[in-house]
Order: sequence, then C-alpha cells, then structure tokens
Amino acid sequence: MSKRQLAFIAASFVAIFYAANYSIAKNVMPHYIKPFGFIMFRVTGACILFWIAGLFGPKEKIEKKHYARIFFGAFFGMSLNMLVFFYGLNLTTPINASVMMVMAPVITFLLAVVFLKENLQFKRILGLVIGFVGALVMIIYGKGNAINAPNPLLGNFLIFINAGSFAGYLIIVKKLTQLYHPLTFIKWMYTIGVMLVLPFGLKEVLEMPFESIPVTGYLSIAYVVVFVTFGTYILNIFAIKVLKPTTVAVFIYFQPFLASIVATFLGTDSIDTVKIIATVLIFTGVYLVSAKPKPLASVKEV
Repeated sequence: MSKRQLAFIAASFVAIFYAANYSIAKNVMPHYIKPFGFIMFRVTGACILFWIAGLFGPKEKIEKKHYARIFFGAFFGMSLNMLVFFYGLNLTTPINASVMMVMAPVITFLLAVVFLKENLQFKRILGLVIGFVGALVMIIYGKGNAINAPNPLLGNFLIFINAGSFAGYLIIVKKLTQLYHPLTFIKWMYTIGVMLVLPFGLKEVLEMPFESIPVTGYLSIAYVVVFVTFGTYILNIFAIKVLKPTTVAVFIYFQPFLASIVATFLGTDSIDTVKIIATVLIFTGVYLVSAKPKPLASVKEV
C-alpha cells in the first residue's frame, strides 16, 4: 500500500473519529460528567499524551517572542474552542452540532481576508452570505427533543462560536507550523490549555459520581481523549505530510453525513427538514468560498 493510500485512510479515520464524537460525548453528558469537567479530562489527558509523544520528536527551542502566539493559540484552540463546543453539544443535538462545525472553513476564509489579505471575489462573497444564512437557519430553527436538546437555540449558537474559535486558532498557528515541528509547540499549547480550563472544569470533575459511572462511560471519555483529541492530531500530521492541506480539509465535509448515521443508529438524533435546508445552504457556502480564484485574463494556462 502506498503512502498516499495510507494518508487517505488516515484522513478518513479522522473524519470517522470526529463524527462519532458527537454522539459518544453526548451519551455521557450531563448524566455522568458535565461539559466543563469533560473538557478538563480531554485537555489534561491529551496534554500528557502529547508530552509523551514529544519525547520522540525533534528537540527544538521555542523563541520567547512566539510564546504569546502559543498562548492565544491555546485560548482559541484548546480552551474557548472546547468549552463552547461541549457546552453547546450538551444543549443541542449531534447532527445540529456537526452541521454547524462545517462553518469553520467559511469563517477561516473570512478571517484570512481580514488578517492575511486573502483574495476576495464575488463568488466567495456570495459563499460567505449563503453559509451564514444556513448557519442562522440552523441556530434559530434547528430543534431537538427536550431531553436530548434542552436549549438548541443557545447550543447551536455556541457551536457556531466554536467554529469561529477554531478558525481563529488556524490563523494564529499558521506561522508556528512554518517555524517548528507540530509536537514542539502543541505540547506547550495544551499545557497552557490545562491552566485555562482548570477554573471551569475542576469543580465539575470533583462533583463526578465516579463510583456510579459505568464502564461504557469511562470508555466514552477515553475515546474522546485518545482518539478524538490525540489520535486525530497525529493522523492529520501524517495525512498533511503526504496530501495537500486542501485535500485533507475536504474530509471535514463528511462529518455531518457520518455523524447523522451514527446519531440515527444510536438514537441520539434524527433528520428533519430544517437540518436538510441548513446543510444544503452551508455546504453551498463552503463550496463557493473554497473555489479557486479565477486566474487573470492575461495569464494563459499551458
């Protein structure tokens, strides 16, 4: 099997791990662990795993001027990102959350236009508008049952904030990935992330009914830490080394489809007209935003 085929398999598993996360995490929240307590486990567990992996990585020294960027990367990528995601998932449904997450490429492009002077054309402007309309449809009209989704309006909005936070994280760490090996700075990013989520998650961890949590509950928590956090990052590193980043990014579009299958199979969510309409709008927006800019008329392809 070639490296390219292995890279496609790795990227596929990343999409599968993320898709299953929506329903698996939902099954233990808030029955056995509250959202912020879950984040405490996730960030701390991943931090330990990344430091262990770092022992086998390159020995690089980070310049002092780059620690501020690492701090803000941790804030947007590890603390704000995860806190609003799990709290939002606790309030909405798995399918709603997976569809809203597809807004990340649209918001990333918007931030790239502002901070990185990305090329802006009519087609991309139209994509931004359509994508945000789809997000509004999901935020306002995306519903769930009262038990599984006690506050879908707030939950959908928080998942939207999560997508925006992740987009900001990608912009912030872009320079770091060009200067250092990922394992060099990601372990420090998660270390800072632990300190940032500690005030929110420690109380909820101490309140956990450890003796009454079933084995499946602990396995769900371990799944999120090992596979969804640590595993997906390692697999993404391998995939990006072999494939183009744009090729790897395409796999995020499979998450709503896979998440819908998992959620329907596990009975944690169902598909309705609003979800379908919002999904079509968001995917249309993402497609238009992701389209390559047209070359100048004076330039001929050979």
